[in-house]
Amino acid sequence: MPIKIPENLPAYDVLTREGVMVMSEDQASRQDIRPLRIGLLNLMPKKIQTENQFARLIGATPLQIELSLIRMTEHRTRNTAADHMKSFYRPFDEVEASGEKFDGLVITGAPIEHLDFPDVTYWDELRRVFDWTQTHVQSTFGVCWGGMAMINHFHGVKKHMLHQKAFGCFRHRNMEPASPYLRGFSDDCVIPVSRWTEMRKDEIENQPGLKILLHSDEVGPCLVEDKAHRALYIFNHLEYDSDTLKQEYDRDVANATPINVPCNYYPEDDPSRPPQNRWRSHAHLLYGNWINEIYQSTPFDLNAIGR
Repeated sequence: MPIKIPENLPAYDVLTREGVMVMSEDQASRQDIRPLRIGLLNLMPKKIQTENQFARLIGATPLQIELSLIRMTEHRTRNTAADHMKSFYRPFDEVEASGEKFDGLVITGAPIEHLDFPDVTYWDELRRVFDWTQTHVQSTFGVCWGGMAMINHFHGVKKHMLHQKAFGCFRHRNMEPASPYLRGFSDDCVIPVSRWTEMRKDEIENQPGLKILLHSDEVGPCLVEDKAHRALYIFNHLEYDSDTLKQEYDRDVANATPINVPCNYYPEDDPSRPPQNRWRSHAHLLYGNWINEIYQSTPFDLNAIGR
């Protein structure tokens, strides 16, 4: 089944060219089924790139998905055209006031790792979002900084600055092969990492109710399940395109910003050669498993979510 997005959203053409089934609102209205309502709270500056990445993954399941784009109310982006934001995004204040509910919500990362959480301009509103998910969202997926912020809000787990950026593709161990979220996963897998901060294994394990599903000996915990809050937190980037790390590396080189070549990414660590994507299959597995778990657990009546 396809993902339902507006026909004039850039992701519509991108996913169509890639063979992902997409459906306009008019086509969806003719189907006598309830689509899963998935929200994307997009905190990244490159909104369109991030939309494409997540729509690609959640649109590759057998279920009909209705994707809603959400932004922080007062925060403005300089990297995406105002017309795009006005046409496709709703501020969280509006979503909250409407009382509507969602089967799933993805909260993306944000390039603000150097700031303490309370110093983020929209921190108070984001904490409202986290609390709102407990009554209005069946399952929430916090990604990178979004996951770090959410696990901090609910459990007080701190983020710690690294001496140098964790940058590249790192092997991760499957810690819970029986987890429904890791159905089909190998014993280990490669996952892109791009961050200046970390969450520490012992501090997560000291919190009741948190379970580490994927872990790297080099860059620490990656995927954490928080059953009590119906949430997953992933601190790395399975959603990345093949060239996303290359774009970050090329940008820093062009700006004369000190940066290491992303490890285990280019063939023989040679930036002149095309990078290799070795995480795509596990990305589809994880997000497909998440969508399936939502489908198995969410009430047919959206109003019953959170009761």
